[in-house]
Amino acid sequence: MSTATSTAPRTRPAPDQDQGLGAPASRDAFFDNAKFLAILLVAVGHIWEPLREGDRGVLALYMFVYAFHMPAFIVVSGYFSRSFDASPHRVRRLVTGFVLPYVLFETAYALFTRWSDDDPGRPVTLLDPTYVTWFLAALFVWRLTAPLWRSLRWPLPVALGMAMLAALSPSIGEDLDLQRVLQFLPYFVLGLGLRPEHFALVRHPAVRALSVPVAAAGLAAAWWAVPRLNYAWLYHSSAAQQLGMPWWAGPLMTLLLFGCGVALVVCFLAWVPARRTWFTALGEGTLYGYLLHGFFMKFLAHTDFYDLLRPYGGAGLLAVTVLGALVVTALCTAPVRRLFRPVVEPRADRAFREPREAVRR
Repeated sequence: MSTATSTAPRTRPAPDQDQGLGAPASRDAFFDNAKFLAILLVAVGHIWEPLREGDRGVLALYMFVYAFHMPAFIVVSGYFSRSFDASPHRVRRLVTGFVLPYVLFETAYALFTRWSDDDPGRPVTLLDPTYVTWFLAALFVWRLTAPLWRSLRWPLPVALGMAMLAALSPSIGEDLDLQRVLQFLPYFVLGLGLRPEHFALVRHPAVRALSVPVAAAGLAAAWWAVPRLNYAWLYHSSAAQQLGMPWWAGPLMTLLLFGCGVALVVCFLAWVPARRTWFTALGEGTLYGYLLHGFFMKFLAHTDFYDLLRPYGGAGLLAVTVLGALVVTALCTAPVRRLFRPVVEPRADRAFREPREAVRR
């Protein structure tokens, strides 16, 4: 009989594994598998968007996936941020891993949106993230504050309190998508506090068995919520008043969505394989898949592709799902990573001072 110990991740993760920067020998298959499956769900959710309106089944699936796919990605990102100590070396990795790609991709997405939306007057600004680039800005802020969260006695309640306050504060504005940064913050802080034994517990056979009815209940709840709940709550990008709700709904929905999100993240992680699979190596390239797939999704939405598939109902939805999965899978492969490495993982050695030890030599 398998045990929690035998199914748990067996090696310590590389500090920068969430960016695909760890040495192959130091990588843990479980986390690479989790990241790839999470980014697969992100892409599938995006490619479903033009089909969701007017179809309760598609919208229920959409809401179900959106309840946990980004929370899962953020929890794992928080887990791999435990070693961030604001040392010069790690700050340098932070700048080259998040800030420079954010500048490059935010500019690219803003220009691409000008063309695809036929909006030549759309401004190019680094303060208002376009489409998927908000996640880079959020990761920069979250990781930069990681030492602070590790020093607090009760970091998760404090993070939840900040998220609840953000959900009732429409005056926060859209700079750096700060609403999302604050409302998703509890998942990052939760990941910071996790240890290998927690992932061992998640993969216990009893938890895995329980995850099936819990996930089924989550899907049923999504079906029930379709005509009753604005799915924009799941974006965590607006205050309650901006969604036409009273201010007190913001904190309540924050707690409710956090509880549901954590439960579904546990269900998701319980079924992530711990062994190496055909897609394990693709987990090293999830940042590439995340940043690049948005161009394809935005282009596809401005074609007649969806109009051609709508008459086919479930078969059309399946075709769209497979297409989204294939596209993001291809974007995580080694040839694509080699091609786009200069913009996703740019080198900026000359912009930083050499460590004193290197100068002495």
